[in-house]
Amino acid sequence: MNKEKLVQQFPTINLLIDEPLKYYTFTKTGGPADVLAFPESENEAEELVLYCRNHDVPWLVLGNASNLIVRDGGIRGLVIMLLSMDQIQVTDNMVEVQAGARLIDTSYAALEASLSGLEFSCGIPGSVGGAVFMNAGAYGGEIKDVFDSCDVLMPDGSIQTFSNQEMNFSYRNSMIQVRHGIILNARFALQRGQYHFIKERMDELTYLRESKQPLEYPSCGSVFKRPPGHFTGKLIQEAGLQGLQWGGAQVSNKHAGFIINLDGATATDYVELITHIQDVIKEKFDVDLQTEVRIIGEEVNKTLIDKSQR
Repeated sequence: MNKEKLVQQFPTINLLIDEPLKYYTFTKTGGPADVLAFPESENEAEELVLYCRNHDVPWLVLGNASNLIVRDGGIRGLVIMLLSMDQIQVTDNMVEVQAGARLIDTSYAALEASLSGLEFSCGIPGSVGGAVFMNAGAYGGEIKDVFDSCDVLMPDGSIQTFSNQEMNFSYRNSMIQVRHGIILNARFALQRGQYHFIKERMDELTYLRESKQPLEYPSCGSVFKRPPGHFTGKLIQEAGLQGLQWGGAQVSNKHAGFIINLDGATATDYVELITHIQDVIKEKFDVDLQTEVRIIGEEVNKTLIDKSQR
């Protein structure tokens, strides 16, 4: 790929060459993107995807990189971040949000309109696009519970609208993970409520999150999916892994389901620690831990065996 040519093709879009993704990931780790783009509109995103399709340039979209590990070798091709597409509009009981908006901000916009349904998401740090992509959830709620529809830029350049049923939501999953489109916006159907009660619930959930999660350190949030019949944190504690440090990464002493960047961790530290935890839990309890966090990109050392996506 000719990086300079791509940048020259889009003089009005913010494009950065060989930009380290550690500046953007919540773990503060990750190698460079060949080209990192920040489109400010759906049309700009569409133009970028069509260019990549016509010139055989690989591309992918990052939300706000909150539940993500980018390997130390970085990402080839074009990486698109929709952070500048962050408009939120409330009409009656419908909240329409561009994909780059923070889910936290969306929940508070709903609060200001006295709309109930997004309280569970008031502490989820991801973008709306990322939250829909993985059917994010917390404290008994999930995106699918309030999702109405979304517009998706498909790999062929077409824009399609998908309903809740068509998204085929399941635990931390949606059909977009298979179809590989770009979620441009989403609409949430909420219920009228009383501001006081909505805020009370959000304050309660914020307290629970701040008291139980290691928010004072960089991390990718909850690392593993919840295995059927078990609690991930409890398994890790019982295996004697809480507090284990691997390079600069550590299993949090505050919440065993989190891995924090304690001291200059690399993505390799994260991936190797994840693999070690999976191996130990499998050996001790015969439970297969699957990652909730997405692990993408290339290793600097191609010989590293990555079993984290089992």
